Amino acid sequence: MKKGYIYIAFSTLFFSTMEIAIKLVASDFNPIQLNFIRFLIGSIILAPLAIRHLKGSGFSFNRSSILYFLFSGFMCVVVSMTFFQLAIVYAKAATVAILFSCNAVFVIPFAHFFLKEKLTKLSLLSLVVSVAGMIFIVNPENLTNVTGITLSLVAAVTFALYGIVGRKGSLKFGFDGIVQSSFSFLTGSLELLVLIFITKIGPVAAWLKSVGLVDFSNIPVLQNVSWGTAPILIYLGVFVTGLGFSFYFLAMEATSASTASLVFFIKPALAPVLALFILGEAITPNVLYGILLILGGSCIELFSDNREAKLAEHTRNATKHAPVHSGSVHAR
Repeated sequence: MKKGYIYIAFSTLFFSTMEIAIKLVASDFNPIQLNFIRFLIGSIILAPLAIRHLKGSGFSFNRSSILYFLFSGFMCVVVSMTFFQLAIVYAKAATVAILFSCNAVFVIPFAHFFLKEKLTKLSLLSLVVSVAGMIFIVNPENLTNVTGITLSLVAAVTFALYGIVGRKGSLKFGFDGIVQSSFSFLTGSLELLVLIFITKIGPVAAWLKSVGLVDFSNIPVLQNVSWGTAPILIYLGVFVTGLGFSFYFLAMEATSASTASLVFFIKPALAPVLALFILGEAITPNVLYGILLILGGSCIELFSDNREAKLAEHTRNATKHAPVHSGSVHAR
């Protein structure tokens, strides 16, 4: 258990610095280019752990599983993380970190409708409190950054959908989160590379520029990768994406899924503090109130998860130790 909390601490630190690290090199790289580089590196770092988990699991790649990973990779890397990268360009790192952490909140209704999971009163309360926190941060009365906030929320919602896709995949194919992330990151990176090459085609590049999508036109692959930018790229790919997810899944193994989810509950509070010291981003009263509400909503959901887990365990134990009554058979 102690080892599990060490994993949680490292994962929280890496995830909480993700937006800050991206912000530091945002002017050096195209958002899509940076997305491709960091997830390709992350998938390579996760691969040994994923292969180890596959040994003896009975899982084998076939047409169905490959199509699944292509879809989950598209949802995660191509869709959600592209919106995430663009959000960091248009909004403060702390704002993106807080709003993106709410993906766990969006999972609640999605899990109910798509996975038929039980929707408890505590889960609903968690959802309401967290949404109130988001409203404080967005501050509709003084909404000056519609683009950045919209991109952050779209990234959070689509990442929550990716989480639902991942759960359905793990139930269907029988693999765990490490395998899910490693191969989804790899397929998503390759899909993104194909799209990058398409944007280099003359007529396509010209059309994208004509409709105002300059960031999606003629996207570079390795441009500006140098000794100067290498440290941040290594940190993003190896530490944030690779080791961050590795420690998160190792924490699940050492503790539980509910306990490991503390990573996303601590991040909304830690990321703005780090952004204040590293990037000089001020924490306004509205943001502070929003952080407190989101942390409150997260704690309610954690309590709800633990409560449901204990009830399920109690039911299993009661069933296991229930006396078995068998009728007697009389021979004639």
